[in-house]
Amino acid sequence: MRKPNGAPSAEFRVNDQIRAREVRLVGPEGEQVGIVALAQALRLAVDVDLDLVEVAPTAEPPVCRLMDYGRFRYETTQKAREARRNQQQTSTKQMNFRPSIDDNDYATKKGHVSRFLRAGDKVRISVWFRGREQRRPELGFRLLGRLAEDIADLGFVESAPQQDGRNMIMVVAPHRAVRDAAHRPAAPVADPSAPPDEATG
Repeated sequence: MRKPNGAPSAEFRVNDQIRAREVRLVGPEGEQVGIVALAQALRLAVDVDLDLVEVAPTAEPPVCRLMDYGRFRYETTQKAREARRNQQQTSTKQMNFRPSIDDNDYATKKGHVSRFLRAGDKVRISVWFRGREQRRPELGFRLLGRLAEDIADLGFVESAPQQDGRNMIMVVAPHRAVRDAAHRPAAPVADPSAPPDEATG
C-alpha cells in the first residue's frame, strides 16, 4: 500500500521522500522500465497500488523499484531476527588445575573441559602455583601440554600457556566441526504412541 506522507526511512526513500527529477525505474517483477520522470514513476506506483522505493540513491539517475514497502520491511526484519537467532553464541568457561594434581582429579577436570568443548564453548584453563611451586613453571607447561594432547580431538590451543603472576593460563577452543554440531538444532523425537505411516502403493 502506498504511503505518500510516511516518515523518512533510515534505509530507503519512499514515494514522496524521493527528490530526484527522474529515476531509472524497475518494475515489481524486476523488469527494467527505463528512465522516467519522478512524477510518472509515482503515478505508476499509484496505478498498481505499490510503493516507489529508491533502492540505489547514488546511481545516476537513482534506481527506484515498485514494491510493497511494508511487506519488504517486514520480511527484512524477520530475516534479520532469524539470523540473530541462529548466530552461534560462544561463551568462555573456566577450569582450574594445581600443578601437583593427582590422576583422579585430572581425569575429572579433563572430563569437564571436554564437556565444555562439546557444548561449543571455549575454556580458559588456569594452573595455580603456591609457594615453592612458583619456581617450577615447567610443571605447568607439562600439565597443560598433556591436557592439550588429551582433548586434541575436540579442541585446539587458541592461546598458548602464559605465566601470569601465580597462575599459568591457556585458552582452548572447540574445533569448528565440534562447535557447529553443538549449535545444530536437535532432530525432532518421534512420538512412540503415533501409528506407523500407512504404506502407499
